[in-house]
Amino acid sequence: MMKTNAGGPEAVIAGYAQLQKQVAVMLELARSGEWETLIKRQTDYLQLAERLRRLDAEAPLSDSDAERKAELLESILADDMAIREQLMMRRDELGQLMGSTRRKRELHRSYGRQASSVASASDDFGQGIS
Repeated sequence: MMKTNAGGPEAVIAGYAQLQKQVAVMLELARSGEWETLIKRQTDYLQLAERLRRLDAEAPLSDSDAERKAELLESILADDMAIREQLMMRRDELGQLMGSTRRKRELHRSYGRQASSVASASDDFGQGIS
């Protein structure tokens, strides 16, 4: 994936640039709700990050390369934080869906056929629909 033949500073910077592109794609996937694709990309991201960690430990960077690396890391971390926010919103959304499903199941057990209309009314009420 890193397209340099040496393990020097150029390879390190290229690796961070590739990592930054990867996390930017992952952020777009999270924003568009493509969760399965995001998970698949995350595996590639983690593998790239591990290879880069090893490469980075072996290659001394000049001041300008270190500055570029810091810029790339800031961008990577900002996108990573945004992905985490998207994931937390999705987690909350799934929690609400699970709660609604659980309430419907409990109502159905308690009230049988009438439970479906009660559950629908309950969901509509919670969303401000009259």
